[in-house]
Amino acid sequence: MFARVAAGETFRRYGPRVAPALDGAAHRLSGGRWTISDAVLPVVVLTTTGARSGAPRTVPLAALLDGQDFVVVGSNFGRERHPAWSTNLLANPDARVSFRGEEVAVRAELLDEGERARLWPDLLAQWPLFDRYAETSGRDLRVFRLRRSRPPVI
Repeated sequence: MFARVAAGETFRRYGPRVAPALDGAAHRLSGGRWTISDAVLPVVVLTTTGARSGAPRTVPLAALLDGQDFVVVGSNFGRERHPAWSTNLLANPDARVSFRGEEVAVRAELLDEGERARLWPDLLAQWPLFDRYAETSGRDLRVFRLRRSRPPVI
């Protein structure tokens, strides 16, 4: 049902402002344990370093769990431009993820075509609108693997 609502023009217009704000508020109020979108699909709260500003930038994102890694798609709700968080990861791949009460350091890797093609069916099974977002945006959606970083051995 939610996917049907999300496919509509109204959601495409207002969803990019409303959904992340609601998820961010729920994440803060729950101490990082949940977001509103968790009822539909797994959501991580990603904190990147701004490519130009150097300031921390935080955004909730749908995520595919792939072993211990998280896979995220730069769909930007089907808009023409890549989302800022994806540009931030290209400039500085070290980031943080909050997922269901756990904070982890991650390192982002932009997936190559082979790995992207391998994971695309799993991503579509989780959120079928990724195909529609790719079509309406007119661009190849960036797909990142967020690997948990190991703390340095001292």
